[in-house]
Formats: sequence, C-alpha cells, structure tokens
Amino acid sequence: MRHPPVSTPLVAVAHGSRDPRAAATVAGLMDAVRALRPGVPVHASFLDHAPPAPGRVLDGLARDGADAAVVLPLLLTAAYHSKTDVPGVLARARNRHPRLRTRTAATLGPHPLLMDALERRLTEAGVPPGDPDTAVVLVSAGSSDAAANATIRRLAREWRSRGWWDAVPAFASASRPSPAEAVAALRAAGAPRVAVASYILAPGHFADKVRAESLAAGADAVSPVLGAAPEVAELVVHRYTEALAAQAEPTAV
Repeated sequence: MRHPPVSTPLVAVAHGSRDPRAAATVAGLMDAVRALRPGVPVHASFLDHAPPAPGRVLDGLARDGADAAVVLPLLLTAAYHSKTDVPGVLARARNRHPRLRTRTAATLGPHPLLMDALERRLTEAGVPPGDPDTAVVLVSAGSSDAAANATIRRLAREWRSRGWWDAVPAFASASRPSPAEAVAALRAAGAPRVAVASYILAPGHFADKVRAESLAAGADAVSPVLGAAPEVAELVVHRYTEALAAQAEPTAV
C-alpha cells in the first residue's frame, strides 16, 4: 500500500507571553493554517514564557525521523528575535541533530496581507477602511532595533494613500511617539475621528496597554489584535511556501 508523501513540518515561533490569551490566539492561528494546508504538520512554539520552546519541537521532530523543517518566526517585523534568538535556536538544534535540515522563513511583516488584516480588524471596530474623516494610528509593540521601528514609520506613510485623513506610527515601548501621544497630536491637528490600529499579533500586556492608553487619550476606536485573521493565516502559508522554494539554509547562521 502506497502512503502519501509527508510534507515538510512547519514550526511556527511566536514571542510568547505570560498571558494565556496569547498562546490560545497562536493556537487558533495554527488551526487556521492547518485548514489551509491540511497535509502539513504544523507546530506552534514560543521563545519565552510559554511551552513548548522551539528547540524542544525540533528535538521531537528529529526523534520522530523528520529530516527537514521550516521554521517560521511569527513576528511582524524583523528585529532582535528574528535576527538573534531564532538563529541561535537553529544553531543549537543543528548541533544536536546534524541530519535535520532547517529552512528559515521570513518574518510575517511587512506584507500587504497584514495591512488588509489591519483594515479587517478596524472594520470590526466600526471603522470603514480608508475613511477620509478618520486618522489612524498604526501601533506596534516597539523595538530596540531602529530598522524595525523605521519599518513601522514607512508602513504608516504608505497607509496614508488608502484615503485616511492621516496615518501616523506609534509604539507601545522602546520608541516614540506613544499611542497616547499620537492620538493627542492628531486631535490637536483637527482630525475629525481617530482610530488606533493594533499591529500586534496576540493579546497580552502590550495590546492591553495600547487599548487603555489610546482610549484615555481620546481615540474613538481601537482595533483588536491581528490574531487568526484569515489574511494572517494566508500569509503564514505564503511564507512557508516561500521558504520551501528557496535554497536550503546554509550551515552557518
């Protein structure tokens, strides 16, 4: 009896949070990915605060006889975690399992599908996409990596072309302006309505902070986190397929 070929496993690596809602949201996203690619073994892992760690998942795959895996950072910008933590995990896994070939997918963002997901979440919060009477604040968690923060500023500039009254960046930590500062500045500039778009994957400390501070500063609406939006699941599949199509990852990180 012939058995169907086994697809290369996907190991998604999220940041992780002590807030159990975060792991549940990642699990929901992985379920949506499985629905799109039912033949692919999909595994969630977390860099911190929640099990399983990505190294443990790779150990399990190696024990089960897998000879390859795609490791996909569930991160919205390329910053410290994707540039340092994930490569470190893979280097240690290669030392333990030299026969396990790994390919690293690109981070989720930036990508147009994420902007579509942001507009979906804003619509759910009662904000029509591209409303000329609404200014939007694009809020990310923030990073010590200047290039990551520059990416958010660029995305906000590009988002203005979709018809908004204005679109500006903000950061929940590590950079300025804060969400409250951005909301207040737009109010002072005469924006008829201000909405905050949460460029955050899962609920937790930062998402709660953004919502509370934005509303206190006068925001009319704050969108939910991106979570398992259909566009995010589609993007995970896209990044996985991209990684498979690329050349095998070199031995050195």
